[in-house]
Amino acid sequence: MALFAAEHLHKRFGHQVVLEDVTMRFEAGRLSGIMGPNGAGKTTCFNLLTGRYTPDRGRVTFDGCDITGMPPRAIARLGISRSFQIMNLFDDYTALDNVLIATPEARARGFSMLGEFGGSSDVLERVGLADKAHVKAKDLSYGDRRALEIGVALAARPRLLFLDEPTAGLGTAATARIAALIAGLKRSLTIVLIEHDMKFLFGLADHIYVMHWGQVIAQGSPAELRANPWVQRSNLGNVVS
Repeated sequence: MALFAAEHLHKRFGHQVVLEDVTMRFEAGRLSGIMGPNGAGKTTCFNLLTGRYTPDRGRVTFDGCDITGMPPRAIARLGISRSFQIMNLFDDYTALDNVLIATPEARARGFSMLGEFGGSSDVLERVGLADKAHVKAKDLSYGDRRALEIGVALAARPRLLFLDEPTAGLGTAATARIAALIAGLKRSLTIVLIEHDMKFLFGLADHIYVMHWGQVIAQGSPAELRANPWVQRSNLGNVVS
């Protein structure tokens, strides 16, 4: 049984159908990807999977439990964490404080920063920011801010990590750094990743869903998708070959 599954999801906004009959399954211990052109429905799908939107029809399950329609905070308490395409950091807080406030202990205390919190320094070390713990988020480089947002998601100690476009706006060197970071994380975490950089995604993912027109039009391993006739005929074929 998949750790996380979405079955026959539908979503519309007014008269516009954004998702139609989307089914995805994410296996424990694997990195799964979601890719597709702009307007394919990827972000809406991500928001349904993580509770920001409620599907009009369909079901979402985590570890066998139905979580359809649960609010994001309740879903997070079950062990699901996510980052955002548009970064969501406390700019006037230090890198360490951003991580501390995301820990289960801080959340249990109503986000109070008083008391001891274990493991926060380890999180910063995992994302390569141990030497910048006391630097305010607004003073970090863009690449460091991207790494910090992943660190904030890790601070919740999730079983399943959703990453939304973690390389958005990054140059070649910073993208390589994030790739190495995620490659290390996938050894101990189940990860679902939306990514516009297809070479980046194909270099990391075990299984990928391709979306277009609000539907899943192809899925498989990177090797299977490279051999897929639709992918070969599309603009995506130029990217993943």
